[in-house]
Amino acid sequence: MSFRLMATSAALALAAGTAQADFDLTILHTNDFHSRFEPISGSDSTCSPEDNTAGECFGGTARLATAIAEARANHENSILVDGGDQFQGSLFYTYYKGAMAAEFMNQLGYDAMTVGNHEFDDGPEVLRGFMDAIDFPILMSNADVSAEELLADVLMKSTTIEVGGETIGLIGLTPQDTDELASPGPNITFSDPSEAVQGEVDALTEAGVNKIIVLSHSGYGVDQTVAENTTGVDVIVGGHTNTLLGDMEGAEGAYPTMVGDTAIVSAYAYGKFLGELNVTFDDEGVVTSASGAPIIMDAAVAEDQGTVDRIAELAVPLDEIRNEVVAEAAGFIEGDRAVCRAMECSMGNLVADAMLDRVADQGIQVAIANSGGLRASIDEGEVTMGEVLTVLPFQNTLSTFQVSGQVLLDALENGVSQIADGAGRFPQVAGLTFTVDPSAEPGARVSEVMVAGEAVDTEAMYGLVSNNYVRNGGDGYAMFVEAENAYDFGPDLADVTAEFLAENTPYEPYTDGRITILGSE
Repeated sequence: MSFRLMATSAALALAAGTAQADFDLTILHTNDFHSRFEPISGSDSTCSPEDNTAGECFGGTARLATAIAEARANHENSILVDGGDQFQGSLFYTYYKGAMAAEFMNQLGYDAMTVGNHEFDDGPEVLRGFMDAIDFPILMSNADVSAEELLADVLMKSTTIEVGGETIGLIGLTPQDTDELASPGPNITFSDPSEAVQGEVDALTEAGVNKIIVLSHSGYGVDQTVAENTTGVDVIVGGHTNTLLGDMEGAEGAYPTMVGDTAIVSAYAYGKFLGELNVTFDDEGVVTSASGAPIIMDAAVAEDQGTVDRIAELAVPLDEIRNEVVAEAAGFIEGDRAVCRAMECSMGNLVADAMLDRVADQGIQVAIANSGGLRASIDEGEVTMGEVLTVLPFQNTLSTFQVSGQVLLDALENGVSQIADGAGRFPQVAGLTFTVDPSAEPGARVSEVMVAGEAVDTEAMYGLVSNNYVRNGGDGYAMFVEAENAYDFGPDLADVTAEFLAENTPYEPYTDGRITILGSE
């Protein structure tokens, strides 16, 4: 891997010592791109070529290419960085793994990125292949990879780049619970983000670096905590929670969000926005001004034709698969993460119903689908296999198993334990009804749990179906690891859902009150 403009400690000290004036830097940034190389609809779902031509679509790498080139032309000193989760989310990743992301990130000229949890979805092997293909550093400070031979001595915690004669320190950060969220393997341990960042800040400062940017795939809340608990961090470029910051509708906070002297930015997800933060540093590396906004990648941004052509070329092997019409949706099937990670949603009901329908004749009574596995909505009208694969891109298989009623209750408690954080563990269910009080104490949030209309018996055994990721402890469902009669090698969840849609076409999306959230409107 070639790292651009790496500097020695001596050169860093010299550069820091000779800075004589304010320094303006434009930070262009993306996060949670999730393999959305092609444009997306307003609901973050697949966008048809016809709708794109009509100006109704957003994002796509070809628009980003144009916007990045224009931003660079307008600013003397700029960098392009990513807040993680380039992997997973469309058939492009399923087919090409990290190779396509590497090609286009190199083309766009990224200077650095952090490791997102989804960069570990296919283990250290695929991440290492991606690292070998990119022309820029990928960073992760809060993990010990020394026991993982594929990443040891290759995956750095921090690095430096030079821009306009100034040295910029970059630090990576990934979710502390990545071992629950993905598949990093047994040889990597994750640690506290604030402590890890401070350790790298101290090392960079000692080397003479006074302009430090953290690339954080840890979520908006954690980013604020890191800013509060550390010194010396100038900017945090965020990711993981798909947070939109700015003055527009749906924004969760100011762009940038200032915590002390630290500017925090994030640009939603899926390439729908390009973040642009303009920062001025004084002689001592202190941020004296920070302003900007996420730039929406709508039809006003022209698509770079060369990029369009290359994506079309790479899509050829996928077209036959994804263009197959499998069913019709009689209405919009809601799969937005802000909804499905907080309450019953129509996409959750579809997937959970499909899972339970597939194995009901095996004595299975309950389906639990983690909302983090639902990655998009589906618009009304024809439903293609490509759309189903965009919703369910992880190649998860159906898992059937048996647990006690008490374990089932423990699982539901885990599922509702991080609603405020928008965590993917929120359970979408079938064959089951329950009530949630988010304000109750841990362990007492779930009540009125009914299976087939009868209250759960903590001593009885129940047959469950989920996906292999959840059954093996993903998203905090560790209570399922020791389940009885577990079989993790059922059919692909996307195929099961597509077949269920086909059997029930035109499919009528619905919610029926199977999950009651107390205190919600």
